[in-house]
Amino acid sequence: MSSVQIRDYLNTYDQLVQSLEGLSEEQLRWKAAPSSWSVTEVLAHLADHSIVVSFRIRDILAGTEVQLPVFNQDAWVSGQHSNGGHAADSLELFRSLLHYNSLLFNRLGDGEWETSGINYKGEAVSIADIVRSFTGHVQTHLAQIERIKQDAVSRALPRFH
Repeated sequence: MSSVQIRDYLNTYDQLVQSLEGLSEEQLRWKAAPSSWSVTEVLAHLADHSIVVSFRIRDILAGTEVQLPVFNQDAWVSGQHSNGGHAADSLELFRSLLHYNSLLFNRLGDGEWETSGINYKGEAVSIADIVRSFTGHVQTHLAQIERIKQDAVSRALPRFH
């Protein structure tokens, strides 16, 4: 895996921080509807996803032959009462796991990036694939955060001006 892709992976934290600039706790917890996610819930999901990805990578490196775990993101977010937490706590866990994983990535040999496991769909997935996918997944949620913010502004919510 190239240093550019690792840099992109690590840069996701700075992108998240930038997307949250100026938002209050109230704004971070605002939801367009009970069934939609707040920014705080998006961040909790990304922290959870980072935990799962960290496990998957380590399981592959350990030579497991079992299918990699899947998780029910909505159930994790609601089951943890994520909107009652603090965005900063999820963001800090996210940052810590990015850093910890990057230390591992720097120890991997070129061939180890192609070491693979079996995903929940029964397909082979390499460590490089997992890192690229996670980086793209964060981009999807950055766009979701922007949509949440735009939705709040379009509803003329005074706390978003």
